[in-house]
Amino acid sequence: MDELFSITELAKVLGITPRTIRFYEDRGLVTPRRVGTTRVYSHRDRARMVLVLRGKRLGFSLRDIKEYLDLYDIEPTHAEQIHLLQDKVRSRIDQLEDQKHALEETLSELRDIERQTAEALARLN
Repeated sequence: MDELFSITELAKVLGITPRTIRFYEDRGLVTPRRVGTTRVYSHRDRARMVLVLRGKRLGFSLRDIKEYLDLYDIEPTHAEQIHLLQDKVRSRIDQLEDQKHALEETLSELRDIERQTAEALARLN
């Protein structure tokens, strides 16, 4: 039988708070079993939480993460899931590349302003 985790144990293992787990549970990303009024989490729930946290860290929306996890449950070959992940990853890379370009432009402009102000201050002295 699977080892089960309490919400406190799972939170500790994942380095998050029980409140965070409840948040993702409310969003339907994990569905623990109940023993009386106590939530119990399986290794499958733990694995799903790891994927959720990784997805969030990489900047994916909860909707994207849920769609990915739901496909994992539905489609046994995981081919559709892999295609979806590939598309989402490509889209995220493109988005981050756009942000990187915008950030590089902003930094360049700020460095130019910094240089101009330093030159203006040097002329005043």
